[in-house]
Amino acid sequence: MLKILDRYIIKTFFGPFFFIFSVLFFIFIVNIIWVQLGQFMGKGLSYWQILKLLFYLGVSVVSLVLPLTILLASIMSFGEFGERYELAAMKAAGISLTRVMAPLMGVVIVLAVMLFFFSNNIIPDFQKKAKNMLFNIAQTKPALNFTPGQFIDQIPGYMVKFDKIYGENQETLEGVFVHRKASTYENQQSIVAEKGKFVPAANKNFLKLELYNGYVFEDNFAGKGENVRLKQPDQAIKFDTLVSHFDIAELINKAIEKEQITDDYRFQTYGQLNETVTKNKKDNKVFFSNISDDVLSQTNSVITYMDKSKSKAVPKQQVKLDTVKGEKKLQILFNSYNRLENLKTTSEGKKAEFSSNIKYFSKVVIYQQRIISYSVTCIIFFLIGASLGSIIRKGGMGLPVIIAIIIFIVFYVMNLGIENIAWGGGMNPYLAAWLPNLILLPFGVWMTYKALTDSQLFDAEKYKALLKPITKRFSKSKEHKRYQ
Repeated sequence: MLKILDRYIIKTFFGPFFFIFSVLFFIFIVNIIWVQLGQFMGKGLSYWQILKLLFYLGVSVVSLVLPLTILLASIMSFGEFGERYELAAMKAAGISLTRVMAPLMGVVIVLAVMLFFFSNNIIPDFQKKAKNMLFNIAQTKPALNFTPGQFIDQIPGYMVKFDKIYGENQETLEGVFVHRKASTYENQQSIVAEKGKFVPAANKNFLKLELYNGYVFEDNFAGKGENVRLKQPDQAIKFDTLVSHFDIAELINKAIEKEQITDDYRFQTYGQLNETVTKNKKDNKVFFSNISDDVLSQTNSVITYMDKSKSKAVPKQQVKLDTVKGEKKLQILFNSYNRLENLKTTSEGKKAEFSSNIKYFSKVVIYQQRIISYSVTCIIFFLIGASLGSIIRKGGMGLPVIIAIIIFIVFYVMNLGIENIAWGGGMNPYLAAWLPNLILLPFGVWMTYKALTDSQLFDAEKYKALLKPITKRFSKSKEHKRYQ
């Protein structure tokens, strides 16, 4: 059973917790909107589809939002305890700081475990939905989002250009050019018109376009060779009015949430990622072995060629080009240069493949380990936040927010920097995933020790007294001369 004090401490913690979580979640969603805004424009998406996509994308940021929320909420909670002298009253009643932190430590451990299961079982599914939805949106051509003066392939199977577009609903056109994309086995056709107009079609799956005063240029050489096409000119047909219907069913009826991507490692749970890592290790071992064999084979080929004029009994002797005359000498040099260039090109290509494999393996391992490491980050951030709050003794949204943001930025920058090093092969990916926690854990333990010993860590007067012998040498005496 929780005691009254425990319930009060937990209640004080969850007050700012839910508020901060909501604000941070909204900030991360706004960032996602800003990054993905270009993919939403001109796609004909409904508000419900956009909200659904943002929700899918937003679920994945919970793993970052929750640790920061715990850090900020713990600083604010213990800062309020100190500011209202409640922490001093608890200590006066014989209640230690560890006893005050105990109920919230239990709550944070529960939240950390929940984050693990959330990251392992729920986030992969939503990552899959979000990525497939983004892919399908990217494949969807904009609906009637034409730009004057530019060739655009928005209408399936056609390339169009309009010199001017105007009217209340952007339906009136001038300077119309329509080219049908045709293969070798189809007739080529281009339409040029002075004016045109979009007209509502009876069937919503078709776009109706009325053209005025123009020409239709078409050949009748489908399936015939290029020589036949060159012998005869295109046929030109003049028209006063021409009505064309364009099939846009693909544009309108495309399944936005159809799952076409299923093999991304971010769609997998921790156990499935273990299998992926094991398989990737075996594939990399075979790949690296093949690379070594290829490069060594080419290297030996070059050495054999450059040593071919010598007996196999003395393979260490080199060819003396001075003994070779005229064109034969140039030929040997030229062929040797070509072989070395081929070896260099092969080595560079293999290096690129090698780097790509290392980067992919590191990504998979880091993603897998962060399913656990972010849960541990929650506990470390609580230790730091609770200790800082009890030392600073300031609640509210002022100084605690600034300190929490600085700590989180340091953590986030370390994450990105170490991650990039691991991607380049400069660090073990397992160590890269855990190194930020390993760096912050001693800091959290040290801060907890300082809080338990009532250290005046942020007392400005203490630092002024410490630096007074130094500052005194550079400061002028303020005593007036007449009093000397």
